[in-house]
Amino acid sequence: MIQLSHYPAAIAQAAQRANEIDSQLMAVQHQINRFEGNADRVAAFEMDLKNDAQRKARRFEVLLVNQEYQKAMDTLIRLTGEKANAIGHLEYLRNQFSVAKLEARLAIAQQLTDFESRELVGL
Repeated sequence: MIQLSHYPAAIAQAAQRANEIDSQLMAVQHQINRFEGNADRVAAFEMDLKNDAQRKARRFEVLLVNQEYQKAMDTLIRLTGEKANAIGHLEYLRNQFSVAKLEARLAIAQQLTDFESRELVGL
């Protein structure tokens, strides 16, 4: 267990980690959007495609063979899991900090109660 005074820094560090992962997620999502936009452009300008179903199929084909797109999707999945874990850790630290504060208050209250009891008895 961390000392009570160390929790704010640990919480800030955990929050910073979650924010860093979120920033990485946004960058990867932007990259994915670019790949998907390019696939849409390719499908839109192929004259032999007759309807939306054919364009969607062509878009899928373009994305399927794009290794960078596949890598970006894998990264998106990995970062999503990392973010969930980072947020879970952040919440764990926040909850532990709350418990540690309550325990410290309880200890102070018990000391005060013991002191008052001894005063009443005349010790």
